[in-house]
Amino acid sequence: MSAQDLPMKVPAPGLPARVRIHEVGARDGLQNEKETVPTEVKAEFIHRLAAAGLSTIEATSFVHPKWVPQLADAEALFPLLGDIAEAREVSLPVLVPNERGLERALALGARSIAVFGSATETFAARNLNRTVDESLAMFEPVVARAKADQAHVRGYLSMCFGDPWEGAVPVARVVKVAKALMDLGCDELSLGDTIGVATPGQVTELLSALNAAGVPTPSIGVHFHDTYGQALSNTLAALQHGVTTVDASAGGLGGCPYAKSATGNLATEDLVWMLNGLGIETGVDLASLTATSAWLAEHLGRPSPSRTVRALTPPPSSSPTRSE
Repeated sequence: MSAQDLPMKVPAPGLPARVRIHEVGARDGLQNEKETVPTEVKAEFIHRLAAAGLSTIEATSFVHPKWVPQLADAEALFPLLGDIAEAREVSLPVLVPNERGLERALALGARSIAVFGSATETFAARNLNRTVDESLAMFEPVVARAKADQAHVRGYLSMCFGDPWEGAVPVARVVKVAKALMDLGCDELSLGDTIGVATPGQVTELLSALNAAGVPTPSIGVHFHDTYGQALSNTLAALQHGVTTVDASAGGLGGCPYAKSATGNLATEDLVWMLNGLGIETGVDLASLTATSAWLAEHLGRPSPSRTVRALTPPPSSSPTRSE
């Protein structure tokens, strides 16, 4: 058996046949970089991700540049991506915080948008400068307008499993806010383990509670950070529950600028390696994806945090030392 035969495909019972990866590296990943990545590099990154087979690539954020300067070029970037959606049938969601952000996105032809809420009051105050209820009130006209324009709407919910200021987050509180987001008209819900403290039992408990509250599993995605090395095990727990949408970031980029204890997202390559081994289809070419993350790591000037990228990428060649 050669390395090309790895990982061996050994399906496990009770898992979905196919998983849709919601790629967040170009938005959630790059927004956390200290240095702003040039617009042309971002566009090339997204084109490479699409060529690797990713069908959902979160492109950018229409947040005011004052709050996320790394994504201040949204108006310049989005027009550079039009060929992707047309030629490859790739969805390019964008994050919008309010009606003004939505107007900017729709004016450029965005057909999929996301709003981002919090399950905890402290994070809502720090991230949105509002209470949880005030943020939901802000999202209401945004979702209504987006749906009127026949745009797909995703609702992100942060701090679903733990908060750096408030500690453990009760499941009932998460369910309440999640249900409120869905009741606004969101098409799907992404459950965020923003600081990476979740464990598989928590994941199963929350998913079961959401189902009991009327939120169906097909409308739920999961978004794990790998702070304690639990992202893949938490993902497997979600798959066992029937979840088929998993957020991941190429090369493991990301964190959260408003929660300093948040480390990188689940690396897309690590996720694809596991799913390949389980015989679950993703449509993603792992070699192409790995090459893309290695390419971006060179632009960022540091190695990729993804273990799969490091394992599959040859070390840089060095010239032998010549003795005089």
